[in-house]
Amino acid sequence: MSFQSLILGKNQDRRLRQGHQWIYSNEVDSKRSPLKMYEAGQQVEVVTFEGKFVGYACMSPNNLICARLVSREKKHPLDKSLIVHRINIALSLRERCFDQPYYRLVYGDSDFLPGLVIDRFGDVCVVQISSAAMDSMLTDIVDALVKVIKPSGILLKNDSVARSDENLEEDIRVVHGEVAEQVELIENNTRFMAPVWQGQKTGWFYDHRENRARLQQLAKGQRVLDVFSYIGGWGVQAAKAGASEVFCVDRSAQAIEWVHQNAVLNDVADKVATLEGNAVDAMQQLRDNDEKFDIVVVDPPAFIKKRKDAAKGEQAYHRINQLALRLLNRDGILVSASCSMHLTRDQLINIVRAGGRHIDRSIQIFGTGGQGADHPIHPAIPETEYLKALFCRVIPS
Repeated sequence: MSFQSLILGKNQDRRLRQGHQWIYSNEVDSKRSPLKMYEAGQQVEVVTFEGKFVGYACMSPNNLICARLVSREKKHPLDKSLIVHRINIALSLRERCFDQPYYRLVYGDSDFLPGLVIDRFGDVCVVQISSAAMDSMLTDIVDALVKVIKPSGILLKNDSVARSDENLEEDIRVVHGEVAEQVELIENNTRFMAPVWQGQKTGWFYDHRENRARLQQLAKGQRVLDVFSYIGGWGVQAAKAGASEVFCVDRSAQAIEWVHQNAVLNDVADKVATLEGNAVDAMQQLRDNDEKFDIVVVDPPAFIKKRKDAAKGEQAYHRINQLALRLLNRDGILVSASCSMHLTRDQLINIVRAGGRHIDRSIQIFGTGGQGADHPIHPAIPETEYLKALFCRVIPS
């Protein structure tokens, strides 16, 4: 099979030789390789300015990142065989790290399958595709999963806003077997029913698994507030670990129903209460009612989705962390998290520090966390590291 060439500008192969997989539009020789020549999703042979083979890449010609490498071996372009191999490699890492089949099986660039995310819930897989290339290979992806995992069902959950960047339509449907509205998962000895059809993203967020395990170590006998609770990932696990009382706050009435369902599933319904509403309004209401907690968890959605949102997003992080700090008892614990790639760990630390000074409290950070082993970090692509969690002791100055 022959492929059209994508020719890089002079000396523009350095980042790729250092391990990066992304090609920016200004790195292409626009005279010999005008981007208008290519279609979204098209696989090309990337060559240096001098004509030396670099690898195979899939095109996104209308984006700043106009191509992503998918293979560096001349004999192995991206096809069904390579997808099977890559999924097997990804599976081997997860099986070394986890003793139960509940994890992110494929994490895009970090598993060398850019534009593809697969979450595994036992014998059910939920697939999200954000690139035209992976979209065109859906049949091969499904066949590869059936060969490697042998799932009873595969749900295609293509409702991500990222698809609009590639002019892809939203699409939610079963592409293999059968998939119920909710599927079971087990995390840190706690059972959940994940709403894979109607829920956020794939229905669950595996990335905070290790951070929630640390919360469980702290939760026994504590009064816990879980803000942006979704279906109770933090709060229900805290209750399962022996928290005396848990309040879960979410603006979604459906999410609140799911919290109660998961509390019942784990025999902790008597410990879990909920408050439906906007996080800021709910936290202010709790403060007005003189409520205090031993542990407050704030795990918001990404307030900074693009660099242009940085200033406004930082203000939002400042506001929720200050409110959280005001709701803590003396010697309380704040768990502050961010999934915004554009907010650094140092920035989050500074936000928590400033919040403590604002109310004349001192902060001790006694633990930090990131994404779990099923979200591996590509050492040449810092964008693959996005999750941050701070475990902070808040004490009088």
